[in-house]
Amino acid sequence: MTSIITPYEDGPLIVRGDFELRTADGEPIDPSRGTIALCRCGKSAIKPFCDGTHKTIQFKAPGDDSRKG
Repeated sequence: MTSIITPYEDGPLIVRGDFELRTADGEPIDPSRGTIALCRCGKSAIKPFCDGTHKTIQFKAPGDDSRKG
């Protein structure tokens, strides 16, 4: 399987390519598309998928401050 995962600044993880998504119990989750956005803020109403709530709550992702350029 080949996939690309891109963390968007203070937003979701964008997953593109061939991937499998599973619950903590190992049950498959049908993403219904080839590109998905996974929640990082923990507040999405449709977890594990992003619903844009990170913008409303002004989520700031932890990480390397050097990315601010």
